[in-house]
Formats: sequence, C-alpha cells, structure tokens
Amino acid sequence: MVDVVVVGAGIAGLTCARELERSGLEVEVLEASDAVGGRVRTDVVDGFRCDRGFQLVNPAYPALRDLVDVGALELRQFAAGAALAGPDGFGVVEDPRRSPGHMLQTLRSGYARPAELVRLAAWAAPALGSVPRLLAGEDEPLAASLDRHGVHGRVRDELFEPFITGVVAEDRGETSATFVRLLVRSFLRGTPGVPALGMSALPGQIAAELKSKVTTGAAVQAVRRTSGGVAVRAGDVERDARTVVVAADPVTAGDLAGLPPVAMKGLVTWWFACDTPPTSLDLLVLDPARSGPVVNTAVMSNVAPSYAPPGRHLVQATTLAGRGPDGIPDEAAVRAHLARMYRQPTRAWDLVVRHHVAHALPEQRPGVPLRQRVDLGGGVYVAGDHRDTASLQGALVSGRRAAHAVRRSFGL
Repeated sequence: MVDVVVVGAGIAGLTCARELERSGLEVEVLEASDAVGGRVRTDVVDGFRCDRGFQLVNPAYPALRDLVDVGALELRQFAAGAALAGPDGFGVVEDPRRSPGHMLQTLRSGYARPAELVRLAAWAAPALGSVPRLLAGEDEPLAASLDRHGVHGRVRDELFEPFITGVVAEDRGETSATFVRLLVRSFLRGTPGVPALGMSALPGQIAAELKSKVTTGAAVQAVRRTSGGVAVRAGDVERDARTVVVAADPVTAGDLAGLPPVAMKGLVTWWFACDTPPTSLDLLVLDPARSGPVVNTAVMSNVAPSYAPPGRHLVQATTLAGRGPDGIPDEAAVRAHLARMYRQPTRAWDLVVRHHVAHALPEQRPGVPLRQRVDLGGGVYVAGDHRDTASLQGALVSGRRAAHAVRRSFGL
C-alpha cells in the first residue's frame, strides 16, 4: 500500500506529487494518456512545435515563480501589446512602460483615447490592490461590470473584449469580472511567452524532479473508499493507498470524485506553415471588426524561432469551439479570415495540425467561489484548475493546496 495515489499527470497532479514526495511520502502517479502534461502538451510535426491549443506562460503568476524554475524554460516572450488588423495595416498598441520606443506608434493607432482609457483603468484598479479584498468583493458578469463602470467605445469593443475572448474562451461577457481582473493583474505585471521547446517543457520540468513512479496509459475507472484507505481501479488492476488525489481533467475528476459536473469551454487552434511570414511583428494579432471565426493569431516563429524548422514559419490561429460541424469552424472560413487580417493570400499555407480542445477551460462564472475545497473526506482529495482559477496559476496552486491538505492528514 502506497501513501498516496495521484490520478492524473497534468500540471496540478505533477505539482501535488512533487510536493508530497518532498515531504517523504510514497507516491504513485497514474496517467490515462501516453505522456505527462494533461492539457499542456506539445506535438512536434515535421519540425514544427505545435502546442495543443494556443497557450502562454505568464512569469508574473506567483505560483509559477514559487514552484517552477522559470529561467530553465527559456521563455520567448511576446511584445507587451497587440496588433489590431485593419484594411490599411496594423494598429499597434503596446504597453508604454515596457515598450517606450513604440509610444508614437501606439498614439497613432487610434486607441489612445483618454476618456475611454481612464474608465477602463478605473474598472481595472481593484486588480492592483489587495487580492483578498478583490476576492471578497461583489462579483458579476464581465459585460455587466464594464457597463456599470461606463466602459464603452473602441477600446472596449475593438481591443479589450477581443483580447479577453481568447483568454477566457467565450465572447458573451459571462465570465466572472473578478476573475478577469486577476488576469489583468498578471498581464500588467508580466509579459507572457512560450518555452523555447514548447509548452510541454513546463510539465516536463516538474515530472523530471519526481522520483515517484509515473505510469502512463493507466486510465482510472473508479475510486472507492475502504476501511483501510482508498482503492483505485485502473483496468484490471486495483491499487490500495492510504489516500488518493484526483487530479484528472475536470470532467473525469467529477466522475471519479463524485463532484457536480464542471461546465467546460472549448477552443480550436489551427497551425499553418508558410515560407514567408505574413508579418514581422512579435505581437498577438486581433481583428477589431470581429469579422470571422479567428479570435487571435500570431506568427509563432517570430516570437520563438525554435517553433519552426529553418527557412519555414509557423502561424497559429485560435477560434472558439462549438461553431460549425462537430464544434469546429470551417477551415475555408478560417483561411479567409486570416487573409483579411494579414492582407495576403493564405491558400498556399500548409495546415500542419489542428487541435480541437473541447474541454480547454472550466467556466468561471460569477457567484462560484474562485477557490473550492480540495479535501472531500475519507482520504479522497481533488486538484485542478476547476478548484481554483482556470489558468496555469490555478492548476499549480490547487496542486500545492491538495498536497498541503494531504500532509496535514499524515500529521506532517
């Protein structure tokens, strides 16, 4: 009998296992897929590094700084801002604190609108204060919160909302305003990027520090409390443990741990290869007109040259799932939208791979606590971004919280 079985080798499960192992507990990790990472994986296809969904690492996340060797990831960071696609070219908006040399370009973008920016800043102000105070305050849907603060105009409609849509994976403004403020806090404090070798480098680093056994291809079908602890069944094998941490994806975790269903949001990311980059910008590109299915796009090889083989370039385009057959937008519509955004043909671009991540992020609605219990009693614990915030920060924090709770149960 081991001390702890951790179900799931995603960010939360790996973090939890490592923390428990450091306390001297015997841990076994069971993972249903063929490798660690959960939703944070990278496919290498013909020399292109294509993350399973457009994902970024924000070095401002407190848990990331505490739990990960960020320097070892060799982050390739985007410029701090966005490019707004228009019929005459890109309007570039960059953070003047981090890109003072682009101040004039930002002023000419059409989005340096003092009255609108002041109202948006007033709405965002609570994000820069005490986090406990922010979490204790009243919450409401994002759209209603922006309306109540008088945030209207081009900055909201063409810049802020299109940007946030890609981050929270919904465009109806139904996400918790408190959660979005926490995201804004992180964006103001850090510039996101990708590891040079792809997002898989993050779970890979945590897994490399484990001495515990990680068994892949072990899909857990049941978790059962017993008189002596907990029984975990994977295939024809049942393992006995003193405790179990269910850190599988939110849907599977709900089934195994007896939790209410977790509503999930989906994204589809298209990875295209081309010989000539459609722009030299190292910025996220948005469509202020929102004239097609693409939520955001970027030339990844401009940001991280290691994402493409020599002489080639890699473009990502992210769309919301749930639109079109099987929840996937039509490829022709995606290419046509990209052609309008980049103002050049995309028919000759090669589709490297398309990732349909049906369960990309848990819904983060107002009224639902951003931090939920991890100790379910009877030796069963749960971890994952559905227990904290729908982010890498939330996954890391929940894994650490679950480990702390387990350690307390062992008197450590």
